[in-house]
Amino acid sequence: MAEKIKLKEKIAYGFGDAASSMFWKIFGMYSLFFYTDVFGITAAAAGTMFLIARLWDSFFDVFVGIAADRTKTKWGKYRPYLLWFAIPFAVMGVFTFYAPDLSNTGKLVYAYITYSLMMIVYSLINVPYASLLGAISADPEERNQLSSYRMSFAFIGSFVTFMLLQPLIDFFSKTFDADSVTQAAKTAEASVSTSVIGWVMGVGVIGIICVILFLLCFSWTKERVQQIESEENVSIKTDLKNLFHNAPWWILVATGLAALLFNAVRDSVAIYYFRDYVKFNYKMAGTGWDITTIYFLVGQAANLIGVMAAPSISAKYGKKKTYMIAILLAGLLSIVFYFIPNNIVWILTLQFLISIFAGYVLPLLWSMFADIVDHQELLTGRRATGLIFSSSSMSQKLGWALGAALSGWILAWFHYVPDAVTQSADTIFGEKLMISLLPAACCVLALVGMVFYPLSDKKVKEISEELNSRRQNNI
Repeated sequence: MAEKIKLKEKIAYGFGDAASSMFWKIFGMYSLFFYTDVFGITAAAAGTMFLIARLWDSFFDVFVGIAADRTKTKWGKYRPYLLWFAIPFAVMGVFTFYAPDLSNTGKLVYAYITYSLMMIVYSLINVPYASLLGAISADPEERNQLSSYRMSFAFIGSFVTFMLLQPLIDFFSKTFDADSVTQAAKTAEASVSTSVIGWVMGVGVIGIICVILFLLCFSWTKERVQQIESEENVSIKTDLKNLFHNAPWWILVATGLAALLFNAVRDSVAIYYFRDYVKFNYKMAGTGWDITTIYFLVGQAANLIGVMAAPSISAKYGKKKTYMIAILLAGLLSIVFYFIPNNIVWILTLQFLISIFAGYVLPLLWSMFADIVDHQELLTGRRATGLIFSSSSMSQKLGWALGAALSGWILAWFHYVPDAVTQSADTIFGEKLMISLLPAACCVLALVGMVFYPLSDKKVKEISEELNSRRQNNI
């Protein structure tokens, strides 16, 4: 019988994704704005950089997974990476959101180098962290709980980022930027201050919080699930061959990619959508939050509701059915979003409803990747946890890479002009498409993919019972 996981360890596991998500949300929701309006490169150039840097880094995830599977330390296979790369994670974040005074070519070179290095460090800490889910417990229900804690804390981390980042940037801008008059004028025109020092200091504070959370995750978790057969005789080629012959894996990667595209396109355009189309000038007293930040916070709160409800609802109706219903409703509501009036009550209401259903999706995806680890072990005798979870990270990064690239290219296609006080009607039309109908199309793709996913809850339970029997006989 699998060991029950205590609450402290579930929370500690959640801390790891809280840290990852705090930076991931900065990348997903603020980086395009940073590169166009703070750093000073075009939307098209930023989009191309996102695609190139994240595309090759997505495949780097696979090599990190392979390395993690073969890591041997007194702390286990996956936990040590949290210790080794927590500080580099924060340091590279600061360098990524620094804007040196360089020529246009120099800026592009700097952006490519720092962004690529940031994605490498992200892989080196996040792939082993994700793989840890399959090593903490062999019980599918416990893993579903751990996945829910992970995603709950991911959204809590995102929530903290949205609460802190804009006020921190504005605070440090006013405190340390000598050109305070100019910056104040820019802040009035933009959702967030465009002061370079404000961004560096704000991201630095977030980075310190991330380091603390990663170290707590390392200290308070434990790896329990052991490989059945000897690992030394299994080649990398064999692991990859087994993976590529795993049909459920291909289906889950595809549907996960579509689901993440939904989030990436929607999130990356939000700052532009509110500044250029909504034009609702408001800052909440005592916090400094503008309407874009409030929109993000409403979304994260609703996501968290969906994440917390996912285990109980999926336990009743099954993971696959819950996923399909949630992604369908998120898509339908995204279509409705396009047709609503320019009214903040309508916008925030639809954001809340869409985000609840989007919140169901991610914890189910991660839990299903853990099921695929079991499925492959049953077929091959090899538990390639790191490799399989690295593929989930790969699909995540590919989704965000394509989403961010599309966002930059679409903005350029619709003639977006950085730092312009007023955008053209074409640009605003493009921004409306990116926050509604394009994400809806991604939901359709995710739904179609999940129709063909073969691992039902009954099948997963049978696989788990067979593997537990094999492990007991192997003792």
